[in-house]
Amino acid sequence: MRLTRLHVAAPLASGSLIDLPPEAAVHLARVLRARGGDALVLFNGDGREFAAVVESVRGARVAVAVGEERPTDRESPLALTLLQCIPRGDRMDWIVQKATELGVQRIVPLVSRHVVVKLSARQAQSKAAHWRAVAVNACEQCGRTRLPAIDTPRPLDEFLGAAPAGGARLLLDPDSDDATSLDAAPAAIECAVGPEGGFAPEEIECLRIAGFRALRLGPRILRTETAALAALVSLQLRCGDLRRPS
Repeated sequence: MRLTRLHVAAPLASGSLIDLPPEAAVHLARVLRARGGDALVLFNGDGREFAAVVESVRGARVAVAVGEERPTDRESPLALTLLQCIPRGDRMDWIVQKATELGVQRIVPLVSRHVVVKLSARQAQSKAAHWRAVAVNACEQCGRTRLPAIDTPRPLDEFLGAAPAGGARLLLDPDSDDATSLDAAPAAIECAVGPEGGFAPEEIECLRIAGFRALRLGPRILRTETAALAALVSLQLRCGDLRRPS
């Protein structure tokens, strides 16, 4: 039986007794209906995880005894950044969840010309906080001990700058006739995925000037959420930790 994994936004140390933060305590007590003696796994995003036992549950207050640290290494060696133009509806939630499971280190929600979602500054902050919570839940499920960085949504032209050191910049473009292939495995990759209507021609030109090279994912035009996940799987297979052992 798999143990409940719980993210705790607080310092963790073996041998300590802690009261869980309110949100984690409510989830454990009222949703998971934990009882004294229940075993858990705790992590706070610093790369470690700890065995733990519920000491007591009093209403929405939960005390937990932190046990031994468990060595873990579930992060991809590929520093993968997803530059995702924001799709309509709740599909960004799904992209964030699956990208987290696939080991992405950073997600940058972008607003491009054909993005129909319009966000005020306050709404952008709220959306980023929501997506960070989605990423936390995904880490609890998939076993990651480090949380991916989730940027606040920004216009595409505000992101373009220097390429990552020792890395590659890729642009999903189903219409490209000169799609690139990765001859070597870079240490870092930034992968840009357009919205439902794709990137505008002038945006593609700006991306190319900024060092992005076209990448095709086969002969069919994929939905933005499908394209993002297909690209992440492909890159992790080619350069990350989904490769077969040698």
